[in-house]
Amino acid sequence: MPNKLFCFGLGYSANHFINHLRDQDTGWQFAGTKRAAAEYPEAHITSHIFDGNRPMTHAVEKLSDVSHMLISIAPQENTGDPVLRHHAAEISKLKNLKWLGLLSTTGIYGDRGGDWVGDDSPPAPASAKGRQRLAAEQSWLQMLHDHQIPVHIFRLGSIYGPDKGPLPNLLAGRVKKIIKPGQYFSRIHVADIAQVLSASMNAPNPGRTYNVVDDMPAESSEVIDYICDLLGRPPLPPLDYAEAEMSPMMKIFYSENKRVRNDRLKQELGITLQYPTYKQGFSALTRDL
Repeated sequence: MPNKLFCFGLGYSANHFINHLRDQDTGWQFAGTKRAAAEYPEAHITSHIFDGNRPMTHAVEKLSDVSHMLISIAPQENTGDPVLRHHAAEISKLKNLKWLGLLSTTGIYGDRGGDWVGDDSPPAPASAKGRQRLAAEQSWLQMLHDHQIPVHIFRLGSIYGPDKGPLPNLLAGRVKKIIKPGQYFSRIHVADIAQVLSASMNAPNPGRTYNVVDDMPAESSEVIDYICDLLGRPPLPPLDYAEAEMSPMMKIFYSENKRVRNDRLKQELGITLQYPTYKQGFSALTRDL
């Protein structure tokens, strides 16, 4: 039976992961969900409608031959993980499932005042979204405990890559250089997310969590200055954090300050990051413009 990956949520990271696997091995089959018929994934992906508010139709048939599964849909306020809410019963009965990956976030660690956290640091989410993510992690781990579903958890830093992150936003004039000294953010290039997930598939360890970040947490203003330099542009004018107008999401982003270690993905999965710092990542992205 060929390997078949089913992605609940054919978003940015999931599509890059699918393309990574396709480049490595053309024998894969791919399927997944999108929220509406108007969303068009790649032609080599069989897509199904699932908006998180009601079950996917004919789920038993669509999931029966799945060997690998990726969950990249965020939990919802008050109702939790939509995949578990609607399809826990079907997933719990899958006989051929070798690996399940849950995309979570380093936000489950909350605010550490700029200190380092590692793969074994206890979660301490400070925001409602962070608490929702942690609850989703715990619910999926319960699936491992109750039904031996091979759950693996990947806590992602801020994702960037082609057409996502500060570079396209800067080019579109949507970036402000906010100054908040000592405020660190951890990042990860989407290509490195894909290689981490692939390595985990090849060395399953159900119940394991991995911090998926690069080697250099940095202030956002430092990254913006570096990108401007790569583009040959003058630095953006500084904007003090106290004076910046922010969306609720950005306020959460800046309320949590920590540096995240990535030791486990290197030690256990043998990962050598393609983009170990933002400097390699954005240098490559600007070369491709």
